[in-house]
Formats: sequence, structure tokens, C-alpha cells
Amino acid sequence: MAAIYSGIHLKLKSAKTSWEDKLKLAHFAWISHQCFLPNKEQVLLDWVSHALVSYYNKKLELEDEIVVKLWTYLDNILHSRKLQNLLKDGKTINLSFSIAQIINERISESYIQKSHRNVGTVLSCCRGILSAPLLSIIYTSKCELMVNLLSKLSWLACQWLTSEDAVTSQLFDVLQLTFAQHFLIQRQQINPNRVFGQVTNHLFQPCLLLRHLLMARVWTQADDGRVRQHLSREIRNQIEAVLQTGIFQPELLSSYREELLPEREPQEKKKRALKTILMPVSTVLAKLGDTSFCDPALHVIIVANSVPLLYKLFLDSYCKAENHLICFHMFTRLFGCLRISHLQEDLEEEMLSPSEWSAELLAVEQLLNLVLSNDIYNVAADRIRHKEIQFKFYRKLADMLVNHSHASIPAWFRCLKTLISLNHLIVEPDLDDLVASAWIDAEVSEPRTKKPQETLINAMFQTYTKLRQFPKLFEEVLSVICRPAIEELRMPVLSAGLTARLCECLLELPPNQILDILFLILEKCQTLIIPDVKDDSDMALKLLSVSSVLHAFLFNMKSLDDVTPLPAVLRIQSLLDKMQREVIQPLLDLLKDHGAEENKPGLWLEKVSDSALLLVYTWVKVDTLLSINCSKYVSRLAEAAGAVTDSAAESWDFSALFPGVDRRCWKQVVGFSSNFCSTSKYCLELLMLEKIKKILMQTSFQTEADLHTFQQAAAFILHSGRSSMSTEASDPWNGNVSAINALTYPAAHWHLVVSNLTILIPYLSLKDVEYVADVLLKTLSVTKAQGVSADQDSSITVEKVSKTLLHSTFLSEIKVLHCAFISRIIQQCSSVLCSATQDITDQPIQQLSADNIPWHEEVLSSCKMVSIMEAQLENKLSKDEPFICWKTMEKVAQHILLLTRANSSITLEEDQMESFLHLLEIISALKLDSLFPSDHIRCFLLLLSLVANTRANISCSKLLSLKFLITCFRLLTCLQTGRSVNSVFKVFHASDALEVVMTALFTASKCFADVLTTPDWAEFLQVTRTFLECFLQMVVEKRQSLKLNLEKFTSFLASCKPYADADRDKPWNAAVNQLLLVPLTTLCHVLTLYLQQQQEKKQQLTEMLSAFLEPTILQTGTAIQLCLRNSTKDQLLPLAFIPSVTTLLKADLNYMCTGGFMKMEGEQENPKDPGKSQEHSHTELYQRFYTQILRELTSAGDHLQFLHSALQFLTVFCSVTYLYPGQETAVTVFHSVKKLLAGPDITVQVIQDLEMQLTELMTRLVETCTTEEFCVMMRLVLQGLEVSNIWKQNPKEVLSAVTVIKLLLSCPLTGEKEKAFWFTSPQIITALVMQNKEACQDQLLIPTIVVPILETVAALLRQGEEILSNPHHVTLAFSILLTVPLDHLKMEEYGRIFLGIHEVLFSILQCHPKVMLKAAPSFLNTFNRLVVSVMHEGRQKGDRGSTDEFGVVLKCAHLVERMYSHIAAKTEEFTVFSAFIVAQYVIELQKVTVHPAVKKHLTEGMYHILDLCIERDIKFLNASLQMGVREVFKELYNDYTHYHKTKKLGEKKYTA
Repeated sequence: MAAIYSGIHLKLKSAKTSWEDKLKLAHFAWISHQCFLPNKEQVLLDWVSHALVSYYNKKLELEDEIVVKLWTYLDNILHSRKLQNLLKDGKTINLSFSIAQIINERISESYIQKSHRNVGTVLSCCRGILSAPLLSIIYTSKCELMVNLLSKLSWLACQWLTSEDAVTSQLFDVLQLTFAQHFLIQRQQINPNRVFGQVTNHLFQPCLLLRHLLMARVWTQADDGRVRQHLSREIRNQIEAVLQTGIFQPELLSSYREELLPEREPQEKKKRALKTILMPVSTVLAKLGDTSFCDPALHVIIVANSVPLLYKLFLDSYCKAENHLICFHMFTRLFGCLRISHLQEDLEEEMLSPSEWSAELLAVEQLLNLVLSNDIYNVAADRIRHKEIQFKFYRKLADMLVNHSHASIPAWFRCLKTLISLNHLIVEPDLDDLVASAWIDAEVSEPRTKKPQETLINAMFQTYTKLRQFPKLFEEVLSVICRPAIEELRMPVLSAGLTARLCECLLELPPNQILDILFLILEKCQTLIIPDVKDDSDMALKLLSVSSVLHAFLFNMKSLDDVTPLPAVLRIQSLLDKMQREVIQPLLDLLKDHGAEENKPGLWLEKVSDSALLLVYTWVKVDTLLSINCSKYVSRLAEAAGAVTDSAAESWDFSALFPGVDRRCWKQVVGFSSNFCSTSKYCLELLMLEKIKKILMQTSFQTEADLHTFQQAAAFILHSGRSSMSTEASDPWNGNVSAINALTYPAAHWHLVVSNLTILIPYLSLKDVEYVADVLLKTLSVTKAQGVSADQDSSITVEKVSKTLLHSTFLSEIKVLHCAFISRIIQQCSSVLCSATQDITDQPIQQLSADNIPWHEEVLSSCKMVSIMEAQLENKLSKDEPFICWKTMEKVAQHILLLTRANSSITLEEDQMESFLHLLEIISALKLDSLFPSDHIRCFLLLLSLVANTRANISCSKLLSLKFLITCFRLLTCLQTGRSVNSVFKVFHASDALEVVMTALFTASKCFADVLTTPDWAEFLQVTRTFLECFLQMVVEKRQSLKLNLEKFTSFLASCKPYADADRDKPWNAAVNQLLLVPLTTLCHVLTLYLQQQQEKKQQLTEMLSAFLEPTILQTGTAIQLCLRNSTKDQLLPLAFIPSVTTLLKADLNYMCTGGFMKMEGEQENPKDPGKSQEHSHTELYQRFYTQILRELTSAGDHLQFLHSALQFLTVFCSVTYLYPGQETAVTVFHSVKKLLAGPDITVQVIQDLEMQLTELMTRLVETCTTEEFCVMMRLVLQGLEVSNIWKQNPKEVLSAVTVIKLLLSCPLTGEKEKAFWFTSPQIITALVMQNKEACQDQLLIPTIVVPILETVAALLRQGEEILSNPHHVTLAFSILLTVPLDHLKMEEYGRIFLGIHEVLFSILQCHPKVMLKAAPSFLNTFNRLVVSVMHEGRQKGDRGSTDEFGVVLKCAHLVERMYSHIAAKTEEFTVFSAFIVAQYVIELQKVTVHPAVKKHLTEGMYHILDLCIERDIKFLNASLQMGVREVFKELYNDYTHYHKTKKLGEKKYTA
């Protein structure tokens, strides 16, 4: 055979052989072991390389198809496993340099032709060559070829990113590999000039373009995910690395210094010029300014994106204190590349588009931030040494920014903010223009722009506050406000955010500076605005702006008190006098003169009204505050009140403050201003509120006149906004009083009313309270319909205010409003019902909402809100009037019962059910446990009527119907916890209420047959069970006609028997019969529970309850058996049955015990027959259920609801040993549970969710099993711990065994069982060591196997404190701990493993001190692993990650601190090792920068260890630690001495 194939080499060279045959022969020769050629692999590579080179050098003519096949053949060879193995074995195989040249040319050709066809194979060949070090030598040995390849690939990638083709990963994989190879070569170059030339000439432009395109591309789903998420970021990082190491090499610093520094002497410069002609800055900037490498429109953006990058790389390479001037000059040269730098050189601003402005301003911002963060600008050094060269440049830059305002671009604000941070003097000459363009005249509405604007203004506030030049800043602000301008276009001067920042600054300023500003404001008003405000809308708007500033200053400045110097008090007294006399009085005169004349008042008059009343309210509020806080202040308001001899109420008419305004004129101003839905109306409401507060504060008792005044003021506040609240259109309000308009007024008015309800409610009439309740309900309905998505910020909306009131605690405290609101909800329910049917006069809900019934007599009788006339009317009511509501509710209750028995109901559509659901959600937000009796009963009857007397239309969603019923029953259950719960029985027998509920549910559930398997049905059964349980418990505990109610309810249930339909050949309805089980099992449960509590206490009651329990058990058992009989054979158990059978079994067992007790007590009449008791116990039913549950248990998966119920049943069943069928024992159940835990769907999380039920079951099994059975269980556990389970890929079996051990450790083991368990414990520990070792080798098994092993070992060590006598078994735990990995883990897994290791160490430390003494080094090594890992996980990162992840690290650090404190407590064992512990800590701390929050915990722990160190240890550490580590230790020890040791000595001083 060898002879046959030996001529292949000749055939490949022969011109007679066709190229198709040559390719077949070459392919065969490569893969066949029977083809013998000397150096075959090299020959075949040379042949294909030669063929390709010859073709592209025009020495050979080939068809395109053959060329493609040749490339494919070369690609197959380069990626073949055979070649990889040969290269790995050290065989030398060479490629010609020509093939590298050909590959570069093909990539270039693809870029030029803009065609990606066939380039994929070439790229694959390139990757194959670069991946193999022995082959890549053709590139790495010739730097020019590598640079050329990288350049071509970069251009090709740029072209691909600009095309519409989907981006694939192949090109970018090759590009990343090429960058990596080039970076290695570039670092090995010894000629920096050559490297600089290569990078600038060949790579600079394509790299910058590629970086921009990778960042700017809008990625689509068609693009490869690896490129989008990983490769693009990696390539950008590699571009930055290539540019930094190529252009900004350390060896080139002298060249940059030569070019950038202008101070050098000409002779010295000439000498340097002879040595080098490299001009790096000019070269780089020339390449950057060249527009030929990309589209001119794109060039501006690329330059803007690249300039900050180049400056950052420059600073990273050269930024040191001595090079700061060089860095500044580089900044100026790079800034010169931006087009905005030439705006002052007659370049028209219009030549830059908005997008170009945005990009360039962003570049300037980044440049300035780099200057600031690297401390390039030192004000003193620049002034003293460099003749303010930097300052002058920044001044020009600031001047350009201010003169070319772009308030729509966030970066513009940030640039100015950074300039202020550099030096406030940079912008101060343009301060007025800056205030105008960036603040007062800036049109800023978008949140993304508003935030940087507020940041800039805040920076100005902070700067001028620190300089104590705040008056200077606000002088400019006021001058800008007073400039001629179209005021309607201006935004409010102080937004909510700015007001908060202003408040912070005012608290730091001295009072005199604030007063200077206030006097300045008054002067501006008096001299520049008020004289010209008449008939001038712009001036009126300026007046409002200045008034709002005055209001903000007076409201947010620090209040004067008794400590304030008298001159400051006198100044503010003078200020308020001047404000009243020279500003407020002229404005009120203006309103008085023109208010009556104007039929349609203009904008100017409205704004004057707003300003006047805002200033009046401000004046009154400040005067009041000062009179309370400062005894030196003389209140003008109090003086005016004292001068009037009328009643207290009349004396607080604010017209008394103003000499030219009498009471009639003041009323005229009030009437005129009330017409505007703006600031003036809101301020009038505030003044009325202030009037109420004033009278309440100043009068010790209230006269009839005072009460009348209160009622008038409260009514005025409420009714002034009534017309506005009726409109649907309203906007969010930002809290600024001066910014209120017709759209924001409803939110402001409603906020004022709700915020002061506790003051207003006592003085509102009943109709007004009902109006408040009506508005509250209407606005909550708007919340439901429209949501609050339109305003997610901190703005105030009507809906938000109503929602806050609904969920507040004080709504229930305002009894009268709470009652009115409930009445309003019931009326709304009646309205919804009215839309469903024509005649609802006889419907219970309509009767509950009647207006002519005094529902709240008990509230109104003690309420101060009723006016005198209303009180007189109330006195005329007959004495029987309070009982009308009770009689009405009793009639309603009986009517509900009659309608239910007659099966009369109203049909609801989906929209009506949605409306009811919304109203029920509102009810659920109320405090239902604190209702008055009448409201409690009305709510109960309302919900009962909705359940019993309404039905969903057949076309309605069944899930919606279930949701409706679930919500009703939840609320009914909530009512059972109320303080007025007994009042229900005044109008309703408990048995009647239960009959209504069950009859309605039986009727409704007939249409739920198709939703029995949904979670909603299970939830419905659960809430129904909860309601019945609460209701029945209350009946039993309160003894509410107990015998009568129980007799009627049990007889009703017996008469229902819906399951009897099956005996009459009617269709079986599973829903009805499942529902019947709910009241039966609930009654069983309640009676059983009460019997258990009452045994041996009240024999008569026990006899009565037992008499009811017996038929209930029988009926429940019959119902369950019939349900099972009608269920499909081999079908899974219905989930609702399992709790029912569990309850029945508990009741049956308890009934048997009760019967035995009664017999023992000597009861001879009708003694309990043991045979009858056994008959009642339904043994066959329980055994059938037990068998079915064991069968379904292993296939249940992660169905938690089933598993909870099944395990609870098994726990009760296993408590009675004679119930086990046949030969089965506790071992059978144990085996099934173990098999369940080994199931494929059982995870660690599922086991945690089932832990309580599993522990209870395991405890019951251990209690009832024999010693022999327990030994069998232990053998099953040991079988699960065999290491072969991991080898057989069966880790679930191991998890099952480990979990069972942990459960057994939670059980109370005694006697022989305890001995048997601890006898096997050495085998268990050894097996866990082996399992842990195997599991740690598989990353997937760490969270599922290793964590439970750690928890189990910790529990074993704790429980075996005095039992594990062999130290070897304890020290085996260290083998587990040292094997567990702590790196490359998800943060959640890391936290659990960390806690597991910590708990094992803690168990050893606390429970096995003798073992600890001998194994201290192992303990410390293990613990040090935890310390090192938490340092690395808690190191400072640029991206901190999620808060939850960082919280895990903090918890781990806290555990380390706690362990350090425990180690320090073991002084004798660890004193010798204290210096070693400290050394380990500081050595690791020197390697990483730990986050301060994490470091705080570690440091606190280390202080406890330093407490153990004696002076000799400290000297030893100082002498032995290396230089850098020693510095870390000294810092740690100094902090310890300063903070901890001193504190400890101080505590010791006071210790007995």
C-alpha cells in the first residue's frame, strides 16, 4: 500500500494533474496514515502556500473556485488537531513570510472592495497562524507585517461596523488576538521613535475610528452577543493600551517637554533640535486633524471623543508634580483640536450643529475633569511662577462658554461647574452673564439638563458661602432679574432642589449677611419694580420672582432666638417694618384702587395680587415665629391685635396691620384675589389657617365668636378650591408657592387641606366633612384609572396626597372623616350596583347607603364640629332616633338571608366587578380593626351582600370572579379582629351568617369546574377556610349562643349534602364538594383545638363540643370518601383533600382521647365503645391516603404546596403506629423521605422551605420507631454517603443523606437511639470529608453539596460537644475547610460558603477547646483563608456592583470581626500566635485596597488581637516585616493606640 501512495509528491508538482485531483490528493495525504512522505506536514504546507503565493503574484492562473478550496485546505491544516499535536510535541514546521503578506493583501482587498465574501476563510487562517506560537513567528519576527495586519483588520472592522450587515464574532476574535500579539511585540521594541512612527502612521487613525464606532454603534439582536458584550470592551481596552505604549512612552517625555515648554532658551533649543527631529505633539495632532480617514461629518465627533482619551493617556504616562506645566500645555494643544476653540477667531457659531456642540462640550468637560482630578492647576504656583498662564487660558475658556450659551446641553453646565471648582475667579468677571445664561434666563425643562444646572448653581452657592460673599452673588442675581426681558419665558427662580440647597447655605451664613441681601431685595422692589408695575405684565412677573426670593430667604434662614445679639434683632425688626410700609402697603393700595375697576383683570394685576399676598403671608409667618422664639423681638401683629378692643376673633383681621386698609377694603382685596387660581388664592388659605392657629395659641378658652370665626375660616379654606377640585385637569406641584397656576393649584390646595385636617376637621360642618370624603374617594379612583407614572419624582399630585392620607395612621384617628369616608364608599358601591340593574331599592347595599339614617350618632354626639343650628336640629330628634340605624341594619341582615335562601342575585359584568375590586382595595387600606360598631356592621353586611347577592356574568373571567371572592373573604377575616366584632351578633345570628356564606359559595362554585387546578382556586379555598376558622373560633370563645349556633350550622351542613347528587345520578361537581370540605374540616379543627385546650377544665362544655364533633367527623369522612370515589383512578390527589384528611385524622384521634377521658372520669351513660371509636377513626381512609401520598411523594418535584401538606399528614399519621398498613413501619416513611430528598427537582432552596415540616416528621419518626428500625435508618444514611455516588454522577443521593443527618441532629435523641447515632458519627465525619473532597472538584456541586456538608459538620460538632471523645474526628473538619474553594464564586454562593466555614470554626472554638489547643495552626490557617478572601472580595472597585452583593461582603467582614473577638477571648491558647495573626493580616492588607466599610470591620477585629500582643511582639513585628508592610502595620498600630487602646484603658478604669 505504501508503494501505491508514494508518488503523491510528484503528482502534486506535476502540471498534468488537475487542480481538483491535486486538492483531493493533498487532503488524503494529510489525513491518511498510509501515505508516506518525508516531512509530510511541511511538504503539504509548503505546497499550498506556494500555490497561493504563485497565484497572487500572477505566476499561476487558477479558477476562483480552486483558490477558495486552497484557502479552505490551508485553514483545515492550520486548525487540525494533528498539527496542534505535532507542534506540542516540539516538531518544527515553518510557514513562508509570503503567506503573511498574501493574507494582509486579501484583508486589504476586502476592505477596498467593500466585500466580505470569502474573507472569512482568510481570517480563519490568520487566526490559526496567530494562535500557534511556532507559526506566528512569520508575524512576530517582522514587526512591519504585524502592524500592517493590525491596520488592515482595524479598517475592515470599521467598514463592517458602518455597514448594515450583522456583526459576527470572527473578525473581532482575530482583531483581539492580533492586538494582543502586537502589544507584546511593541513592548519588546527598543527604539521608541520607531514604535511612535509605526503607531502614528499606521494605527492611530483606524484605532480611533474603530473605538468610536464600537462605542457609538446601536447594537441589534442580529449582532453577535459576544461582540456586543465582551469583545467590544476588550478591543477598546487594547486600543488604549496600544496608543499609550506607542505614543506616550516614558522615553519620549523629553521630546514632549522640548515641544511643549516655551520657556527654553533658543541656544538650548537649537542644540536639542540637532539631536532629535521628533515632534510628537505636532505629529499626533496632524494625524488627528486629518479629515481624509473618515467622513468629514463624522470627523468632528471622532476628534471630540478622542481628545479626552489622548489627554487621559498622556496624564497616565507623565503626570507628576514636576510635569504639571507640560500637562497643561498638552491640554491647550489638544483643546485646540476642537472646533469650539476657534469660535473667537471669526468662526461662525452656526457652523457647528447641536450634536457637534454636544460632543465638543462633552470633550471639554472631560478635559477639565482630568485637569481637576490630577491637580494640574495650582493657583499659587501658576500666579507666582508662571505669570498666570493657566488662569488666563481658563478665563478665555470661561468667557467663550458664557458668550456661547447652550443651556440645552448638560455638559455646558458641567464645564462651568468644573471651572468654578478650579478657581471661582475664573468665572467671576462674567458672573452676571453666567447667572443670566445658566440660571435666570436658561430654558431648562428636561430632567437630564435640570440636574447639572442645579449642580452648577449649588456649586456657586457653596463657593460664595465659604467665601462669605453671598450678598455679592445675589446682587448679580437681582440685577439679572430686573433686566428687561420677556418674563413669561423665564422659569421660576428657585426650584424645589435649589431651595433645599439655598437652605443649607443660609444655615452657614451669619445673620447680617442674610439681612444685607434682604434689604437689597426690598430696595430693588421699592426703586426698580413697584414704581413701574402698573399695567406692565413683565414688571409684575419680575415682582413675583423677587417676592419668591424674599419668601425663600425669610422662610429658610436660621431663626433668631434669645441668644441672638440685639443689633441683629433690631435689624430684622427694621426689615419687617420696611417690608410692610414700603412694599406690602403700596401693593395693597394698588389692588384696592384697581380691583373694583377691573371686570377682566389683566395678567399684571393677577401677579401683583400673587406678590402682595405672598409677602403678607411671609410677613405674618415670620412675625409669628420671631415672637415665639425671640423675647427681644416686638411683634407688630400682637401690637395691632392689642390695639383693637373687639373680640379675639375680630382682632386677628389682618387689615389692622395696614393703616390705609380698613376691614372693608381687606375683604375687597380678599374677594378680588379669590378669583385667581394661583398663588394669591393659596396664600389667602394659608392666612386663614394662620388666623385659626393664632387664636388657638393666644386664647385660653374659646368663645362663641371664636368658634364662629373658626368655622368661617375652615369653610373658606375648604371651599376656595372647590371649583378647581371638580375639574379633572391638574398638573404636579413642586412645592414652590410662587409657581402655583391654574393647573397646579388643585394639588397645592388639596395638599394644604389634607396636611391640616387635624386643625380643620373640628370646625367643619357635616356636609363639608362629607365633601372631603367624596374628594378623597374620587381622587383615589383617578389613581386607579390613570396611575401615577406621569410623575415619578418628588412632585406633589392630588392622587399622591389622597393615597398618602388613605395609608396614613391618622385617618382612622379622625373618626368623623373615617365614618364619612366609609359611608361614601358604600354609596359608591350602591352606584356601581345601580349600573348593573334598574331597580335596587330593595337591595341590601342600597339600604346600607341611605342618607336619612343617622349611621354615626355615636360619633356626632361627641364631635365639636356641629354648628349651633345643626345642634338644635339634632336636639329635636326623638330619643329613639339612635336606634333607627340598628333596626335598619337588622332588617338588612334578614333581607340578605332571605335573598340568599331565595337564590336571588344581581348579575355583574367585568367592568362592574373591576369597579367593586377597586373599592374593596380602598377598604383594605383602612384600619378595619378600629371601626365603630355601626361602621363595622355595615362593612360586614356590605361584604356579605357582595358575596351572597351578586353573581358574575357567565361570560366573565373565572379568575376575576375568584379574585373578587378572595378579596371579600380577606376583608371579612380582617373584620373578625376588630374591636367591634361582637356587634355583628346584635343584628345577625352566627349560624345565619355562616348559612349565607356557604349557600352563596355553593351556588357560585358550580361554574368553577375548569379552574380547580389553578393557584387561584387553592388560594380561594384557603381564604375561605381562614374566614370560617376565625368566625367559628370567635363563636366558641365568646359563647355566642354556642349550642344554638352550632346546632343550626351542623344541621345546615348535613342538609346541604351536595355530594348526594351523585347518588341521584346527577353530574358530579368537584368544585362544590371540595368547597363542602372547607366548613366541615374547619369545624373539626376548631372543635378539636378547643377540646384540647378545655380538657379537665369544663366538663359540661367538653361534653357538648364532643357531641358536635362526632357527627362532624362522620360527615367529613363520608364527604372525603365520596370525593375520592368519584375522582379518576390513578389520578393525583387533589391538593385540597390532604389538609382536610390531616384535620380529620387529628379530630378523630382527639375524639378518641376525649372519649377515653370521659370514660375514666366515671361517665356511665352512653359510654364510648372502643369498637365504635375505631369505626369513627376511618382507618381504611387514612391508610389509603398514606399509601397514595408515599407513591406521589417521590414524583412531586418542587411542588411546595403539596409537599407541605403531605409532610404534615405523614407527621400526624406516623404518631399512631397501629395505622401503618401491612408490614410497613417508620422505616418505610424514612426511606420515602430520603428518596424525595434525592429527587431531581429538589434543590437546596426547596429543602430550606421544607425544613420545618421535615424536622417535625423526622422527630415523630424517631419518637415512634424501635431501636432496630432506627439502626436500619442509619444504615440507609451511610449508604447515601458512599463516595461511589459522586463517581456515578449521583450527587442528589449524597445531598439526601447529608440533609437527613442534619434533620436527625435537630431531633431529641435519647437512650439506645442516641448511642446508635453517635456510634456511627466517626463514619459520618470520614464520609463527609471524602464527599467534600470529590464535590470541590466540580464547580456545580459546590453550592448543592459542599454548603450542606459544612452546615452538617457544624451541627455535628456542636451537638457532639461532650460526646466526640476522639480528637482525630474533630480535626478531620479542617480537611474539609481547607479543601473548599473561596474564589470564582457567585456572590450569593460565596456568602453561604463563607458562613458555613465560619460556623464550623466557631463550633470547634467554642465546643472543643482541648482539640483547639493542639490544632491552633490548622485553625488559624483556615481562618486566614477567610480573611484573605473577604479582603479581595471587599476591595475597592470602580463599579461597586449591586448593593445586595456588597451587603454579602459586609456580612462576611462582620463575621471575621466577630471571630477575631472570640479568638482574643481565648487568651491562653492564642497569645503565642498573636504576632503571627497580625503579620498575616498586614501582609495581605498591603496587597489590596479594601473598601472602607469592609476595612472598618476587619480593623475592629484586629484591635482585639493587638490586645493580646505584648511589647516584645510589637518590636518583633517592626523588625521583621518588610518595608511596605511595616508602614501598613505602623498605621494600624497607631490607630489602635489612638482609638481602641485609649478607650479600653478608660473602660478599665471604671471596671470593678
